[in-house]
Amino acid sequence: MIKVLGKLAFVMIVVILVLISYSAYRIWSFGDKVELVKSDAAIVLGAAAWDGEPSPVLRERINHAIWLYENGYVDTIIFTGGRGDDDKVAESEVARDYAINNNVDAEDILIETQSRITEENLKYAYDIASKHNLKTFTIVSDPLHMKRATLIAERMGMKTYSSPTQSSVYQTLHSTIPFLCREVFFYIGYIVSLPFR
Repeated sequence: MIKVLGKLAFVMIVVILVLISYSAYRIWSFGDKVELVKSDAAIVLGAAAWDGEPSPVLRERINHAIWLYENGYVDTIIFTGGRGDDDKVAESEVARDYAINNNVDAEDILIETQSRITEENLKYAYDIASKHNLKTFTIVSDPLHMKRATLIAERMGMKTYSSPTQSSVYQTLHSTIPFLCREVFFYIGYIVSLPFR
């Protein structure tokens, strides 16, 4: 009995390690997928704002969306992200102001100010987009965030294209490995939760 339990535990450990490794590979490799396709809107996933200014992570996401806008890949930008516990303005409001200051027309920007997590970013952005008859979306975030984000969006019924920022702050191993570990955790958690949704 003890031998059987030992073998079973070994098999489970191997299965878990394979699942983690495969998920990490899919997340890492998907981060290179850049689809420069004309779509109705870019959805910029939220990141921290510091004292009313975009954090370096958020700034690079905004800059990439501005590039898509200036080069005719999108006509509308949807910024997402709510307020942190101590923030006076939402991440999306900070992003909107930054974009306007960088020559994006205010009427071409939509925002949602309630979301706190990726799934909410996409849900609330999709709700706003539907009211404006926007049907196709380019998702903008950091490369390692893209696999989970596009999976969530597609599960919501969204037609999406992947466009990770090419100037991500997460460039060194010191910053990339923790982000990858975090994404693997949340990606597997999302996959496991799908039957219960």
